[in-house]
Amino acid sequence: MTQSADPQDADFEINQAALIYHAEPRPGKISVEVTKPAETARDLSLAYTPGVAEPVRRIAENPEDAYRYTAKGNLVAVITDGTAVLGLGRVGALAGKPVMEGKGVLFKHFADIDVFDIEVQAETPQEFIDTVRRIAPTFGGINLEDIAAPHCFEIEQALIEQLDIPVFHDDQHGTAIIIAAGLLNALELQGKSLGEARMVVLGAGAAGIAAVRLLVAMGAHRNNILVVDRKGVIHTGREDLNPYKFGVAAETDRRTLEDAMEGADVFIGVSGPDLVTRGMLASMAERPVVFALSNPVPEIRPEVAREVRDDLVMATGRSDYPNQVNNVLGFPFIFRGALDVRASRINEAMQIAAAQALRELTHEPVPQSVLDAYDLDSLAFGPDYILPKPFDPRLREVVPPAVARAAIETGVARGDWPAHYPAL
Repeated sequence: MTQSADPQDADFEINQAALIYHAEPRPGKISVEVTKPAETARDLSLAYTPGVAEPVRRIAENPEDAYRYTAKGNLVAVITDGTAVLGLGRVGALAGKPVMEGKGVLFKHFADIDVFDIEVQAETPQEFIDTVRRIAPTFGGINLEDIAAPHCFEIEQALIEQLDIPVFHDDQHGTAIIIAAGLLNALELQGKSLGEARMVVLGAGAAGIAAVRLLVAMGAHRNNILVVDRKGVIHTGREDLNPYKFGVAAETDRRTLEDAMEGADVFIGVSGPDLVTRGMLASMAERPVVFALSNPVPEIRPEVAREVRDDLVMATGRSDYPNQVNNVLGFPFIFRGALDVRASRINEAMQIAAAQALRELTHEPVPQSVLDAYDLDSLAFGPDYILPKPFDPRLREVVPPAVARAAIETGVARGDWPAHYPAL
């Protein structure tokens, strides 16, 4: 008799495989490589003393020469304080290191960007800010990672104001950008518009608040968005709101998630497992869009959702369902574009440009290499394909130039248009 697969057995298997993967044959997932010859006495005299003194003098005279003579221009710091690591919560800075190394793998593999992962033991946001500010000259960009809300908002804003290199909290903006790209395509398929759609966002942490901000910047109507946290709908009458939640508060008499879902065109979940009931889904408007992004267990599972509604377009955060909202579609290529023109920041226009590039790419014919990578016979824009696949080689061809162009147009680029990019 064939036994059915036990999810606990599957979890045990992947966990054991992950431990072996991280430990063998050499602990960790990233390393530092030497990029210049170091085989002869002359090589060493150029790499270190006395030759190294000359680039030191040049950089002392003109700090911009650091981009010419050092790795700064292609080096990103992936930094955490360990307060919100994946779904594991406040595990501490050191325990967050495997995730930061993993981010380094993705930066290098998808966009050929080098990474130093840095885990900061900080008791307060100000301690973290001070640490990052002091080490920032080493890097061409800062990727903040796994920092709990609301401190993540304060930390990012302070560092953006104090530094002259891009600072990007991927849990906020990376998630928001991919949500926006997928949502625009889903609404198109459903015959609805961003400006008119009624939306419910479940989860008022970094991703939820950033998604609301970006969608409003792209044309969503602020009065059409209800944000829900653990205490219910975030409305202007609540007295327990921090400034970031108050910024997404609505004037409404709806108080519960169930109230909010009635008649909604869009649901975006960045919260927890199984929080949306069949009844809530049934109460949504015709042709709804459901982004249930809690991982690994969505707010409502696709197989359940499709039993209730056959007219929906759905996305999750999982790779084993269609339409995965995956940040790797964004951050490597956004930083690639920003670094290539020496942008001083990643601003809202650059984020919108990335979202639009992802949206448009999904409408193009899919290369055979992508079909082969995912063992598919065909793939085309439609209900099960509203976002590009992470292994689509065209991501590096279209997203960085779109981001770089927006940086130039908004005046935050300090470098020339790269020669290997399409004509500006």
